Amino acid sequence: MIRATVAGAFATPFTKVGDDIAVLGARAVRGLLQLTGADRADIDVAVTGTALGGTLVGQRILKRLQMTGIPVINVENACATGATAVHVATQLVTSGRARSVIAVGAEQLSALGGGTLPLDSTDIEATQGSVMPAVYAMRASRYLWQYGVRPEEMAQVTVKNRQAGALNPIARFQDPVTLDDVLSSPMVCDPLTLLQCSSNSDGAAAVLVCSPEYATELTSPAVDIRASVVLSGAYSNAPRDLLTPDISVRAVGQAYAEAGITAADVDVAEVHDAFTIAELLYYETLGFCAPGEGAKFLAEGGPLSGGSVAVNPSGGLIARGHPVGATGVAQIVEVYQQLTGAAGARQVRNSQVAVTHVTGGGIAGVDNGACSVHVLAN
Repeated sequence: MIRATVAGAFATPFTKVGDDIAVLGARAVRGLLQLTGADRADIDVAVTGTALGGTLVGQRILKRLQMTGIPVINVENACATGATAVHVATQLVTSGRARSVIAVGAEQLSALGGGTLPLDSTDIEATQGSVMPAVYAMRASRYLWQYGVRPEEMAQVTVKNRQAGALNPIARFQDPVTLDDVLSSPMVCDPLTLLQCSSNSDGAAAVLVCSPEYATELTSPAVDIRASVVLSGAYSNAPRDLLTPDISVRAVGQAYAEAGITAADVDVAEVHDAFTIAELLYYETLGFCAPGEGAKFLAEGGPLSGGSVAVNPSGGLIARGHPVGATGVAQIVEVYQQLTGAAGARQVRNSQVAVTHVTGGGIAGVDNGACSVHVLAN
């Protein structure tokens, strides 16, 4: 199989109210082309991800850049949308069907007017109020009870990620917060307070996925894509284990096997911290600690920049923001910058292997609708 690399990555600042989605996407692609020195005429395919941005977003973006006429693939996969765009781009390169592909994710959630993200109105659980904050609140309640974890231990995830976000120039939230700030913020869904929830945001991110040969023609460094996995949730009508995210367990296992690594090899990880409880669960799912030890792992500094693996040095969804279609691509941007030594004040020393993980989508009878995991390495 032909290898695929990421040879450039760029993201716009994530904001509360941004420009039109096509403007945001074009800004990200333009920044990517300038960063890499790639000629727009050399781009074979564009893969665009947006969950809620409407139809033909890729074409609307490329029209602004006079890059029309090439194949454009628009994808939607809930919170895994952007990562799925990267996956499709990777498949095009490794199959030999394209030499250079731009994967861009973009979202303008401010256009929806706020509130929880809309789910399928025909889904039986969604009609009963099973929105994402409620789902993760149930997971949090179970986790705190089953493992004897205190709410303030879980809330430390926000403190960590807001400290990291303060070092990230594209993060929506640039100010650190204290534990008291987190715990005293308005209750959204007990035990999750407002500052323990990722925020709807506007923004875009783009990466250049290409063959190693084409990467040598560019001005930016390249890192290998060692694994690219997308899975859907497995249906079951049996009672669910809220603390075992089956889809993520399967996706992580497949990605590690594909890349030939174990959790001990990972230096940097960007995980789907849509809520504080999610990050604790995903420490465990990615094998960084044993089940039930996520809070302890955090308290002992394991996921900090100087710990065993730096988790969400970007600030994650909680600090960077969560423009759904852009999130998975923004994760790739972060780990690309970490692996190429371009992360500035948040640089994790000696980064060689990085993992991104994003999952989402509420459907009755499945854990999550979609999950994507990537492994990048020098």
